[in-house]
Amino acid sequence: MPTFVGRRAELALLEQVYEAERSAFIPIYGRRRVGKSELILRFLEGRNGVYYLGKQSPATLQVREFLTEAARVLDMPILAELRTEDWGQALRTVVQQWSMLKPGEKIVLALDEFQWIAGADPGVVSALQECWDRHWQRAGNVILLLCGSYIGFMERDVLGEKSPLFGRRTAQIHLQPFGYLEAAEFHPRWSVADRARAYFLVGGVPQYLLCLSDGKSIASNFKEQLLSEFAPLYHEPTFLLREELREVAPYHAILFALARGAGTTAEIAAAAGLPDRSLHYYLQQLTDLGYVRRRYPLDGNRPSPKQVRFAIDDPLLRAWFRFVFPNTSGIRSGGADTAYKERIAPSLEAYFGTCFERLCREALPLIYAHEGITAAAEVGEFWNAETQIDVVGLRNDNWTDLGECKWGTVRSPKALANELDHRARRYPNHRGATIGRRFFTRRKPSAAANDPRWHSLEDLYALQ
Repeated sequence: MPTFVGRRAELALLEQVYEAERSAFIPIYGRRRVGKSELILRFLEGRNGVYYLGKQSPATLQVREFLTEAARVLDMPILAELRTEDWGQALRTVVQQWSMLKPGEKIVLALDEFQWIAGADPGVVSALQECWDRHWQRAGNVILLLCGSYIGFMERDVLGEKSPLFGRRTAQIHLQPFGYLEAAEFHPRWSVADRARAYFLVGGVPQYLLCLSDGKSIASNFKEQLLSEFAPLYHEPTFLLREELREVAPYHAILFALARGAGTTAEIAAAAGLPDRSLHYYLQQLTDLGYVRRRYPLDGNRPSPKQVRFAIDDPLLRAWFRFVFPNTSGIRSGGADTAYKERIAPSLEAYFGTCFERLCREALPLIYAHEGITAAAEVGEFWNAETQIDVVGLRNDNWTDLGECKWGTVRSPKALANELDHRARRYPNHRGATIGRRFFTRRKPSAAANDPRWHSLEDLYALQ
């Protein structure tokens, strides 16, 4: 299994600014476990730089650790002898000593988990601004990387208008989980169907994907990594919520309600047992963290707030609250094997079917690119009281694609086509666009082998 996958565009950006003749300041942020630290460490391979991981500890201790690390990696023992508790002085001294020792050579300063550094010493942000404005920006030899897992903090205190560092970034990297194609690179021995199942269970977060072994079946991985109380993924959802949020119980209730199919605020409030007035706050917190998303029916009209539905957007949270959270008692009393066989396996393939719809929506822009379609497109889904459509591609060339997704066996392509025709007639084509039809199946029926409107799972994984 590879230990580093993808991030080609991000690495290319970092290499580009490193090779340029000027200094660069790049904030790197994203949710936990997404691979920010690995990206920085990969970039630092073979380059001169200091990587420091912030901690929840006093600022004086962190400054001392930073100088000790700088002395070691730069082979400059004098830095470890500097007696200061000030981040500004420590950072300036490292760059000054480096510039004297290696004139003209670049140095990378990477401060990871920057929210902990700033939490212990809020003045570090202003100190960095002074270093950048008065020294580093014109020196041309400094690459400053500030990395953080608290997206709100990074967007407010580093990138926001009220931050002393506002307007100074050379670029920024908001690192996202991998899409399904890059996630598949973690498990090259699996079939595309099993790679898809792994993506349905843990999504595109590198650390989660690394927990799964393609030397074992999906069922074995599920039992060992999601149903064993000794496995990291068993505890990960609770850890994430406790790390980011003050009170866990209401969020557990909301996510459990969403996993069971509640979508409107009224349905969620009733299922979670929470008053409507506080529900909006909790949902906004989960949305800001990227764990929950708002869904609207896509028909070209401006969506109404009354149409909004909520859904768990993070695949691990979605699977965990669907299968693990409601079965914790059974898992502990009967064991992982029994819980999986009796409580989970019977409904797992149906669950994968709903996940397949998401993968198809993710794949549609790649299909357009493969087909040479350059028109901008918005991709989503549609539902109303009369019909439901799995995939909608609303293109600005007056074309709308409507798609049907089937994870299970398609016994009659003609019947599936008729079903989509029936749904399409009830789709509100407000723009008067041409309506196209697409079919997404795990296996392409032989009768549709040469029909370009039909896309198998193999086809989706062959896209680049």
